[in-house]
Amino acid sequence: MGICASSETQSKRSRRDERRPSSSSITDRIRRVPRSSSKVIHAVDGRLQEYKPPIQAKHVTSKYQSCFLSSSESMSIGTCVPRVPDDEDLQPGQIYFLFPESQAQKPLSLPDLCSLAIKASSALSKSGVDFSSNTPKLTTPR
Repeated sequence: MGICASSETQSKRSRRDERRPSSSSITDRIRRVPRSSSKVIHAVDGRLQEYKPPIQAKHVTSKYQSCFLSSSESMSIGTCVPRVPDDEDLQPGQIYFLFPESQAQKPLSLPDLCSLAIKASSALSKSGVDFSSNTPKLTTPR
């Protein structure tokens, strides 16, 4: 009997854990990004640009005054948006966001990350990336 109750409890816990957001990056939520290019999404308007490697961050930011790049994998709730160094090569298959300097010292909130995930999903789906088998997940800090 204890095994049955334990098994049922474990089953309920597993379902609950599946519904509970886990800590992951925006890139984890948008798993089917083609790896042939780096994706840069403008944080303000959601516009997407693709760059073939090799390309350094400064090549992108030089076109936009008072803006900086951040890797989607390095963003987390409650921290300021981390910058990609100017001399760093953008990685194929990675998603980057182009932020205005005014956002540099502002800690990211859950609504901020949700907004970025929505912009990324929209921009990537318009570019032909298939999301049919992936369900986006929201994340919260652990």
